[in-house]
Amino acid sequence: MTERRTRLTMFADRWLPRLVLAPTLLLSLVFVYGFIGVTGFLSLTESRLMPVYEYAGFEQYANLFELDRWWEAAANLAIFGSLFMFFCLATGLLLAILLDQRIRAEGVLRAIYLYPMALSFIVTGAAWKWLLNPGLGLEKLLHDWGYPDFTFDWLVNPDMAIYTVVIAGVWQSSGFVMALFLAGLRGVDDSIIKAAMLDGASLPVIYRRIVIPALRPVFFSALLILAHIAIKSFDLVMALTAGGPGTSSSVPAVFMYQFSFARGQLGLGAASAMMMLATIVAVLVPMMYLEVRSAKDGR
Repeated sequence: MTERRTRLTMFADRWLPRLVLAPTLLLSLVFVYGFIGVTGFLSLTESRLMPVYEYAGFEQYANLFELDRWWEAAANLAIFGSLFMFFCLATGLLLAILLDQRIRAEGVLRAIYLYPMALSFIVTGAAWKWLLNPGLGLEKLLHDWGYPDFTFDWLVNPDMAIYTVVIAGVWQSSGFVMALFLAGLRGVDDSIIKAAMLDGASLPVIYRRIVIPALRPVFFSALLILAHIAIKSFDLVMALTAGGPGTSSSVPAVFMYQFSFARGQLGLGAASAMMMLATIVAVLVPMMYLEVRSAKDGR
């Protein structure tokens, strides 16, 4: 009886986790990697309004690279992505350092900073669209307060519209980055900090020389998440600027949607989607390699 129970226990320990994970793995293979495969194949066809499953080579990619609108969307993504990641990291780290000083009402402040992350990008875009509207938001408010010369028309300025997307994105995501950094800061050994203080090191020097370098894994995780958010950004742009004025704030995700579903060029949209995937891979794989290599060197 005991031997039978031991065998059952060994069987459960070995196969039960696999049985539990099997449905999730199967769904991921079908609805994630399967759809990626279908999209990749459609990018090699002449599909327009409806899918066409006849191989046509890399014609769609050649057409994509000839479109000025695609390169404009790629340039906008470079501007948005770089500024979005930099300011999210800088703001999140600063907020985390301030909260790490064990200030009063830390829980309330942490909740306030984290609250924007609970909103969808659609809500964020709609709210900031109202705030930045020259006839309704910040500019009109300051005019009513007696500052008639104040202007802030970035939302309707083709040269500045992409920066309004940066503002809204940083506002929403900085609190999440702050939470990551704050968790990392609370994991730093206090004895190292106390020893540095006994040696006469000031608090800024301690953070610059000891604490922030110890947060390298947190920086890596935050960069991965922010890069993923930036590259696939669609709902925020559509809610805030709809890619306008004109196409001045369009990004590859908006380009893919418009050409796939609004213009009936499914093959071209699939090609742009695969280029977005290639961009994600090109950003994430080197970062993961460097992180793994650094971890091995640290051993």
